Amino acid sequence: MSSTAASAGRTPPAGRTPPAGRRAETVWDRVGIPRPLLFGFVGVLIFMIGDGVESGFIAPFIEGNGAGSEVRASYVITAYGVTVMLASWLSGALSELWGPRRVMQMGLAIWIVFDILFLTLGAAQDNYTLMLVFYGLRGFGYPLFAFSFLVWVTATAPVARLGAAVGWFYFAFTGGLPTLGSLTASVTNPLFGKFGTLWVALALIAIGGAFCLLGVRERTGYSRLAPPGVKPVQSLARSLSIAWTNPKVAVGCVVRVINTAPQFGLWVILPAFFTDEMGFSDGDWLRLLSIMFATNIFFNLLFGVVSDRIGWRTTIGWFGAVGCALSVLALYFVPKLLTDDYWVAVGVGMVYGATLAGFVPISALMPSLAPENKGGAMALLNLGAGGAAFVGPAIVSLFLGPLGRDGVVLIFAGLYVVAAVLTLFLKLPRASEEAIVQGKSLQEAAAEPVAARATT
Repeated sequence: MSSTAASAGRTPPAGRTPPAGRRAETVWDRVGIPRPLLFGFVGVLIFMIGDGVESGFIAPFIEGNGAGSEVRASYVITAYGVTVMLASWLSGALSELWGPRRVMQMGLAIWIVFDILFLTLGAAQDNYTLMLVFYGLRGFGYPLFAFSFLVWVTATAPVARLGAAVGWFYFAFTGGLPTLGSLTASVTNPLFGKFGTLWVALALIAIGGAFCLLGVRERTGYSRLAPPGVKPVQSLARSLSIAWTNPKVAVGCVVRVINTAPQFGLWVILPAFFTDEMGFSDGDWLRLLSIMFATNIFFNLLFGVVSDRIGWRTTIGWFGAVGCALSVLALYFVPKLLTDDYWVAVGVGMVYGATLAGFVPISALMPSLAPENKGGAMALLNLGAGGAAFVGPAIVSLFLGPLGRDGVVLIFAGLYVVAAVLTLFLKLPRASEEAIVQGKSLQEAAAEPVAARATT
C-alpha cells in the first residue's frame, strides 16, 4: 500500500494488506504480530536455529580444523563479522530498492552455497585459507535474510505496537540464535559429531527459508519500499547520509553495535573459559548457552510489550545498558572468583540473557527517529546489528593477548556504560510521538506532512 493512499484513507489495491491500524483488530494484532507475517516469524525461528547451531562451538571447531590456535580462529570469525556488518546495512538499503522478499531470497542462496563450500573445501580439508574465505562470505547470508524480514515487519506494524512487533521478531531471532540452535547442537554433537551437526544446520536453514518465502503472502514485501523517483545510488546514499543529516540515528546505530558486540565476543572466549578453566563439559556449556538465551527470548517479548508502555528509551537505558554492564561482569567473574558451581553459572547467564533483551526497543526507536527516511534508519540499525558481529570478535582479537579474558570482559562492561549515556540523546521527533497517540504506522507518519503541504 502506498503511503499516499494510506494518508488519504483510500481502499488499498486488491491483494495488498492494509495497515493494522485501518482494519478490525484480531488476536494477532493485540499480541503485536502482524497476522500476514505469521509464517515469516516461524521461518525466521527455524532459519536462525540452523544459523545458531554452531554458535557454541564454531571457534574451537575452526581451531581444530586448520586454524591451530584460539587467536587464529578469532580471525576467521572476525572476517565473518565484517561481511555480516556489510550485509546488515545492505539488507535495509536493498529492501528499500527491491523489496524485502527478494533480498531474503538472495540471503538464503548465499548462506547455502558458501556453507557447502566452507564444509567441503575448507573444514573437511583442514584448509585455513579457504575456511577464512568461505566462512567470511557466508556472513552475507543471515543478515540479508533475517534483517530484511525485520524491515518487512517495521513496514507493516503500527507505531504504537512496534515495540511488541519487533519483540516477536527477536523472539524468533534469538530463539534460534543461539537458544534452540545450541540446544540442537547439544543433542546432535554426540550423535553426529560437530562436522555432522553443521550439515544438520544446513537442512534447518533450507526449511526455515521455505517457510518464509513460500508461506508469507503479505504484498508489501514483494515490491520496493522507496518512493518511485529514488534511484539505486540515491537510495544507498540516503541510507548513509542519514548518519549526519539526523545525528540521533547515528547515535542509535552505535547503541545497537554495543547491544550485542559483547555477546559475539563472549562466544569466542567463553567456550574455552567454561570448559578448560571451569571444568565444565562441552554439553554443560551448550546447555548453559541455551538456558541463557531461552531466558532472553522470554524477556524479548516482555520488554517489547513493556517498552510500549514505559517508553523505549527508558527500557533501553536502564534494563538494557545498565543491566548488561552489571550482568556481563557477573557472568564471567562470579563463576571465576566466587564459585565453580554449574548452576550458579547458569543463574548469572540467565540474568545476562534477560538484560540483553532490554535493548529490543532499539528496533522500534530507530525508524521512529526518522519516519521520513525509515529505510535509511533501518539500514543503519542493521549496520549496527551486523557491526556487533565484527566489533565483538575484533575486540577479542586485539585485547585477548595483552589483557587476557579479564580485561576483555571489563572492556565489554565499559561499552554498556557508554550505551547508557548515549541513550539519553535518543528523543523521538514530534511526528512519531503523534503517530503513537493516533495509532498510525510509520508510513502514515511520514506521508502526512506531504499530504498536508499538498492541501495548503
